[in-house]
Amino acid sequence: MKVASIQLAVIENDKDATLKKAGDAIEKCSDADLVILPEIWNIGFMSFDRYIKEAEDINGPTITLLKTLAQKTGVFLHTGSFVEKENNQYYNTSLLLSPKGKILAKYRKIHLFGYNSKETQILSPGSDPIVVETPFGNIGMATCFDLRFPELFRIMVGKGAEIFLVSSAWPYPRLEPWIMLNRVRALENQCFLISANSAGINCGSQFVGHSMVVDPWGTILAGAGDEEMIVKTQFDPELTKSARKTFPGLAGRKDFLNQNIG
Repeated sequence: MKVASIQLAVIENDKDATLKKAGDAIEKCSDADLVILPEIWNIGFMSFDRYIKEAEDINGPTITLLKTLAQKTGVFLHTGSFVEKENNQYYNTSLLLSPKGKILAKYRKIHLFGYNSKETQILSPGSDPIVVETPFGNIGMATCFDLRFPELFRIMVGKGAEIFLVSSAWPYPRLEPWIMLNRVRALENQCFLISANSAGINCGSQFVGHSMVVDPWGTILAGAGDEEMIVKTQFDPELTKSARKTFPGLAGRKDFLNQNIG
């Protein structure tokens, strides 16, 4: 399985230019099986004053472009997230698209971020953990601050997750927690984890980058620094099953402790 994580920086106050830049990057990933983008990359996570006016539904310009690109490149495309408007409510939403541009799954960020952030004031949280079946295995979806809540990932494992996809806009100075949580969420759940974090500066905040691909043993297979780049690597998704058989850590879970989390 070939994967590509696009570590992207927003072009401040120019959504059209950012969409074009993302499109160009996706086209460079046509050799991949799966591609993932960061969190609210089309306007920038910190652009809170633009959330409402730039919100879209799933037929808006961002997803329309990404559906076309999924078809053109023939990849499974995790759209990263965007501000979605539905019935006068707003969500931090990401989609997984098939190579035919079909929506396979929609995830609304459950754990909104309120520290030096207006996300909790503007957006509504999602409520449903998402795991979707693909030819590569069962994929669970999460967004940024979700990484700090292990119960969400354990629920996804209970639903059969073998690969986690995490889109993010994780800022400095919290680089070490970002690296640690990517590795720990993969290790404790014996899953592959592919993250796409934002790069550059948005509204004065610098993102940490360091997008990565982590295996079920917690080993980083490939990763970025803090500048824009595309992280590409490949792995055998069957290694999730192999790792769980070699070291059956998940088998030691106690039902009475896990009855509410899958």
